[in-house]
Amino acid sequence: MGRGDKKTKKGKIFQGSFGKSRPARPAKPKKQEDKKEDKE
Repeated sequence: MGRGDKKTKKGKIFQGSFGKSRPARPAKPKKQEDKKEDKE
C-alpha cells in the first residue's frame, strides 16, 4: 500500500494513470441552489 501499489490513489498518481480509485475527471458535487429556493 504505497507508491508501488497500482490499485491505490497514491500509486496511480506515482504512475500517472487513472482508474476507479483515481478518476480522470472527478465527479462534481450537485449544486444545492435548488433546495434553497423551496424554503422561501
